[in-house]
Amino acid sequence: MIYGLTQLGFVHTLISLVAVFAGIFALVRDKEISPANTVGKLYVWTTVLTCLTGFGIFQHGGFGKPHALGVLTLLVLAGVYVANNTALLGRWSRYAAVVGMSLTFMFHWIPAITETTTRLPLGAPLLPNAEAPELQVVAGVLGLLFLIGAGLQVRRIRAGAGAAASTTPVGTALS
Repeated sequence: MIYGLTQLGFVHTLISLVAVFAGIFALVRDKEISPANTVGKLYVWTTVLTCLTGFGIFQHGGFGKPHALGVLTLLVLAGVYVANNTALLGRWSRYAAVVGMSLTFMFHWIPAITETTTRLPLGAPLLPNAEAPELQVVAGVLGLLFLIGAGLQVRRIRAGAGAAASTTPVGTALS
């Protein structure tokens, strides 16, 4: 065991930290996490690996909330892929992809904060367990931050679409 983690748990944590830092970098640099660029691809693949390695961790018995969150994360990533690579969502594709990626980023923070506050400091963790009421407050704050961020991203996309429309010569169509 390393810092109270199994070897798989340690590897899982390292991979998830790469995903989180890639997500932060992308959001600061690009205002979104885009799977079309290198940082976005790093984020997607490390997020997938985080989910897959998490499925092998059964700290509390069997399939639990963290596993369900991993499944949900993979489903959202699949939805982002569909939005980016098909015409299924039409003009809403860009919005769905950007907001979906941000949603997966928020999903990283739920177990990150839960595991950190229930494990550290070693021997005297901040919170007694994953059911601590404080973690529900944290989840609410994360949800609110996600909604604010997603709203700003949607506004930015709309502003970009409006700017593109106003600079398009008469008689040409936007793709």
